[in-house]
Amino acid sequence: MNRAQSTLWDDMRTTLSDAIDLTAQSLCAYGPQHEHWAIAYSGGKDSSATLTVIMHLIETGRVPAPKSLTVVYADTRMELIPLAHAAQQIMAHLRARGIDVRIAVAPMDLRLLVYMLGRGVPPPSNSFRWCTRQIKVEPMQEVLANMLFSTPGTILMLTGVRVGESAQRDARIALSCGKDGAECGQGWYQEVLPEAPGIRGRIATLAPILHWRVCQVWDWLMFEAPALGWPTTDIAVAYGGDEAAEINARTGCTGCALASRDVALETVIRSLLWAYLTPLMGLKPLYRELRLPKWRLRKTGLDADGAVATGKNKQRMGPLTLDARRMGLERVLGIQNECNEAATRLGRPLVDLINPEEESRIRELIAAETWPQGWDGDEPTGDVPLDTVYADGLIQKLLV
Repeated sequence: MNRAQSTLWDDMRTTLSDAIDLTAQSLCAYGPQHEHWAIAYSGGKDSSATLTVIMHLIETGRVPAPKSLTVVYADTRMELIPLAHAAQQIMAHLRARGIDVRIAVAPMDLRLLVYMLGRGVPPPSNSFRWCTRQIKVEPMQEVLANMLFSTPGTILMLTGVRVGESAQRDARIALSCGKDGAECGQGWYQEVLPEAPGIRGRIATLAPILHWRVCQVWDWLMFEAPALGWPTTDIAVAYGGDEAAEINARTGCTGCALASRDVALETVIRSLLWAYLTPLMGLKPLYRELRLPKWRLRKTGLDADGAVATGKNKQRMGPLTLDARRMGLERVLGIQNECNEAATRLGRPLVDLINPEEESRIRELIAAETWPQGWDGDEPTGDVPLDTVYADGLIQKLLV
């Protein structure tokens, strides 16, 4: 048998050194086409690996430095505490190196807990997923738009997109693998940022660690990057430490309302260093409770004159009642305070789900009896029995 014969798996057996070489080739191939670079940074494993390996390659001269380099941190205000803590440390290292760091955060009234508990919008769900766009995508677009407005030339946006992170994303990558002249093995290069209308032709995206396997990401974060002075160990711990490659190594917001289980937070609190965050497990039950009919308003299906209302979902469930918002605010503040009492005692990072400015704004919106568009606040709660109004206008009276 010829053991030197090539197999389908040969290209997959790359080492971390090989992966870094391909990243350097990708940056050298497309980087010089753009004077200005921006790195999209979320604090998660892939974006942290992308950011720190790019800095390493520039500092060691393997990749030519751009005319300007900007790091844009997406601050959702809901990140897992270990990731947020590590991100603050990494950004301090960047600033010490003279790197321009900008924070992309939603306006006050659009932040997740202000929007929910102040304006009364119910927690996001998989059928009403308003959170990602509002607290992450749009703030990043705003920062990029401002950069383009004030920066002549084109910008290369570097992201941590990686094959194998999700099947849905892999499908998108496969469909556009060769777009805009990109060659296989040189990253995922696109000349248009799909989510940012109005800036076509002036910004391109590149995913320079597209080819990295998850084990290579862990090796970089747990061993290589810390040896170079980057504080990435907490990131690996947040994903499960030595077991990160074997578990579902993905994270979202703390207490993510969209996930059936908060696997990321469960993993974090198994660590003795982060066990004091256990009260955060109370967020998901709170979100589930806030979806109950008794805490929400509901359309009657009739207009002010008693005629059948227009629209398909005539008796749709709507916003949170004022009492629900007050209850939710006190519960979140109670969870935060319980964590922070332990954090102060142990000398650990504090939890900052709702800061004083956000709390003040939430209370102000509640006091003003603020309602989402299309709601007056005088609608019945969802647990009040009503005549059934069907989509075709027929009404079935309550059986008394």
